[in-house]
Amino acid sequence: MLEQAAGFPAGSADTARGVVAYFARLRDGAAAMGWAEIRKLRHDNVDIFTRSVQPLLWLFIFGTALRKNRALSGGFHDYRAYLAPGVMAQAALFIAIFFGLAVIWERDVGQLQRLLATPLPRLAIVLGKATGAAIRALAQAAVLFAVLAATGIAIRWNALDILGALVLLVLGTAGFACLSMILASLVRTRERFMGIGQLVMMPLFFASSALYPLSIMPGWLRIVARVNPLTYEVHGMRQLLIGISTGGTLWLDFLVGAFFLTAMATIAAKAYPRAIL
Repeated sequence: MLEQAAGFPAGSADTARGVVAYFARLRDGAAAMGWAEIRKLRHDNVDIFTRSVQPLLWLFIFGTALRKNRALSGGFHDYRAYLAPGVMAQAALFIAIFFGLAVIWERDVGQLQRLLATPLPRLAIVLGKATGAAIRALAQAAVLFAVLAATGIAIRWNALDILGALVLLVLGTAGFACLSMILASLVRTRERFMGIGQLVMMPLFFASSALYPLSIMPGWLRIVARVNPLTYEVHGMRQLLIGISTGGTLWLDFLVGAFFLTAMATIAAKAYPRAIL
């Protein structure tokens, strides 16, 4: 009676408890799968260093060759510093896009079927795997930051700026990992997924502001870059780490990253059971 008098339906307390329990299972499931990824990294930490080779090649070969090119660096004095956020995001994108291979492997060995039979919400499984990709991206970013510090490449070593850049990196990596899981739910073989992964990753990378500012792109490519989530991730990281803005706003970069992750995670949670069919 008191609940009805206060304007709440009689079952609202049970509904509220159910919602709280759901989010608790969501949190616990995602945290457990993220912790499992940390344990994997502890036993296979060489993988982080081998994956760091590609972004370091971009940084010290491509970046050094064009170090004094002011057009590519948006007027910044060192193209290597301008390039650093882009290659950091590109390395994380590579991790995220090919994270879907794990889904196909788990299906092939029967682990995915057992995982889907647990009481974990599908969204918890998706977010847990996305968390795993983000953890690997953070570990790789730590290696790249250490290299930047050792070589004296000028970025802003402000704790809040670095934290903000890492938050953007996590949002982007987790969102692209969810996209990878969507693709994995539609593909039957690992070989076909590898081809599709390359087809998705390379246009995302080159049609973004990772290597060059939007201002030097032709009009049609600029339109493509404007709808590319990687553009906003890189723009925000670059503004935080070296103080360069190419016309965007920082709050929009975070908003796009959060929206992209939410949309991809929601779709992946719906598509994920298809992976066992």
